[in-house]
Amino acid sequence: MDDKMYSTGKFAKLANVTERTIRYYDKIGLLKPSFVLSNGYRQYTDSDLLKLQKILSLKHLGFSIEEIFPIVLEDQDIKESFQMQVELLDSRIKHMNLIKDSMEAMIMTLDTGKIEWGKVISLIQLSSDDNNVVDQYKNAKNLNVRISLHDMYSQNKQGWFPWIFHQIDFSKINRLLEVGCGNGKLWKDHNIDLRNREIFLSDSSQGMVDEVRKSLGNDFNCLVFDCEKIPFKDGYFDAVIANHVLFYARDINIALKEIKRVLNTRGILYCTTYGKNHMKELDELVKGFDNKIELSANKLFDVFGIENGETILSKYFKKVEFKKYDDYLLVDKSKPIIDYILSCHGNQNELIGPRINEFRHYVNGVLKKEKNLKITKDAGMFICYI
Repeated sequence: MDDKMYSTGKFAKLANVTERTIRYYDKIGLLKPSFVLSNGYRQYTDSDLLKLQKILSLKHLGFSIEEIFPIVLEDQDIKESFQMQVELLDSRIKHMNLIKDSMEAMIMTLDTGKIEWGKVISLIQLSSDDNNVVDQYKNAKNLNVRISLHDMYSQNKQGWFPWIFHQIDFSKINRLLEVGCGNGKLWKDHNIDLRNREIFLSDSSQGMVDEVRKSLGNDFNCLVFDCEKIPFKDGYFDAVIANHVLFYARDINIALKEIKRVLNTRGILYCTTYGKNHMKELDELVKGFDNKIELSANKLFDVFGIENGETILSKYFKKVEFKKYDDYLLVDKSKPIIDYILSCHGNQNELIGPRINEFRHYVNGVLKKEKNLKITKDAGMFICYI
C-alpha cells in the first residue's frame, strides 16, 4: 500500500506539533518532505511520520539537534529504530527508579525525625545526572563504531585486541585490574584460565560496566570507578591494563600515582596510546570539507602519546619499554568512515549534522576518485615495571 500524503498543516496536526516546528526541521534539513509540488506545497508521507517520531523521541530523551541529525539519517530499518529507542527508554526508566527509591528512603528517614545529609547529597547527584542516560548511550555507541571500523578494515589480521592480549604475561598474574575497560572487548573470545585468578574490569561509565556484565557474565568482577581514585588497598594487583585511557584522565599524574599504588613490588602496567600521525587522513578529509571541523577538542597524544609517553611514565616506573603495533586501514565504503567521524569528540556533529547529505556526497566523491582511503594507524603499548 502506498504511503498517504499530508500537507504541512495536516502533518503537524497529526503529530501534535506546530507547523512552525515542521517548517524548522525542513529548513535545517532534519526532516524534508517526501515531495514538493510544482506550486511549492510540501507533501509528507507515513514514512516521514516514522522519522518525525524518532526525532521527537530522541529530543525528549535529551539529545541535541546536532546529535539527532546523524542518528535520524543513518540507515536503520523500523525494527532497529524502535529497538534503539526502547533501550534508551529502559535506561531512563532505571535512572528514574533510582531517584524514586532514593526519595522513598529519604521519606523513611524523615519519619524518624532526622535528616541524613548523605542521602540528600546522593539524591542531588542522581537528580543532576539525568543526562547520564544519553551520555552513556553515546559513549557506548561511539566506542562500538570506532572499534568496528578497525575490525573491518585493519590490514594487520591479528587485530588490536588480540595483539594487546598477546603482550600480557599471564603466567605472573593472579590479580589483574583493567581501568577504562569500555565494552570489555579485550576479554571477548579470549580463553584464559580464571582458576586462582581475580580479574577486575572497571570503567567510569555505569553504562559501559552494565554492557560488560551482560556480555561477559559472572567470570569477571565489574566495577564503576575513576582511575584517579582506585578503591583497592596498596600493592593489591600484579598487573594493571590501561588501553587508550590515560589521555582521558583529568590529571594523568594522579592517575599514575594511583595505578602505581595498587601495584605490588613486581607489578606491571600495560598502557596503550597513539601518536600524532594516528588517523591523520580523517583530519585531512574533514578539513577538505570544512576547515573549521576539529575531530578532537584536545590533541590527546599531547596529553599522553607515543612521543612523550616514556618521559611521563619514567617518573613513576623504573623501567619502561615500548612496543609498536604495525597496521593501517584500507577503507572502500563511505558509511563506516562517516560513522567513525561522527563518533569523535570534537565539533563535527555541529558542523556536519545539518549538512550530512552534502558530506556523504563529498566522501563518496573522494572514494570514487581514490578507489579507497588508506588511513595511518600510529599506536603501541608501553610496558612499565615498578
